[in-house]
Amino acid sequence: MSSTVGLILLIVGITFDVIGAIGLVRLPDIYNRLQAATKCVTLGTCMILLAVLFYAGFNSIGIKALLCIWFILITSPTGAHAIARGAHKCGVKLWEGSVMDKYAEDSEGAEDKA
Repeated sequence: MSSTVGLILLIVGITFDVIGAIGLVRLPDIYNRLQAATKCVTLGTCMILLAVLFYAGFNSIGIKALLCIWFILITSPTGAHAIARGAHKCGVKLWEGSVMDKYAEDSEGAEDKA
């Protein structure tokens, strides 16, 4: 039973990682690419590590997989936010098809209040 669940989690994780890699190559600007990399690859990698936990059980390998899941869930969104904010502050333009820039709107609203 646990090997079947592990295999399903492994297939789902690899699928999400492949979709994230395709999005990283195909999407038009840094902000869209960061979204693909952060959401798909974080979920995919966590699923793969969860599959390792199901295959290995609660031994040293399974505990390390859980620790890696926790580390990835904390650092990946934080890193993507820092990269996106740094790119925006350095003046990297959004794709011309983008509809809105909420960060610029929030920054302008904060400057008006000050």
